[in-house]
Amino acid sequence: MSGSVEDERLRVQQLRALRRRWLRDQELSPREPVLPPRKLGPVATFWERFLQPGDPWRQQVHKFYQGGRFVMLRVLLPAWAITYYLKYYVLKSPHGVVMTNPRIFPGDKILETGEIMPPLRDELHKHH
Repeated sequence: MSGSVEDERLRVQQLRALRRRWLRDQELSPREPVLPPRKLGPVATFWERFLQPGDPWRQQVHKFYQGGRFVMLRVLLPAWAITYYLKYYVLKSPHGVVMTNPRIFPGDKILETGEIMPPLRDELHKHH
């Protein structure tokens, strides 16, 4: 009986030692990981050099981005939303809808000019 308990203790001790060694092996040294050097294409190389941290160009690009973001979020989108609401929910006739003029018949008076529409000419030749 005592032999199986001692074997079990030895087995547990060996497992603990293996786990400790495995955990130590998982720690990376300062030289790891060893990766192959990155090969960048011409466009990636340009952007790598162009947008270095602290570079004045990078700061200018960031300022331009922030300005565009401000204009888009604080000016254009609210203006669009207000215009949409006014156009489709408030105004009686939506923008861009063409209203038809009243029909004008011979003898009617045109309000803008005061002119009277002359009668239609009779067609002299019949097609059918």
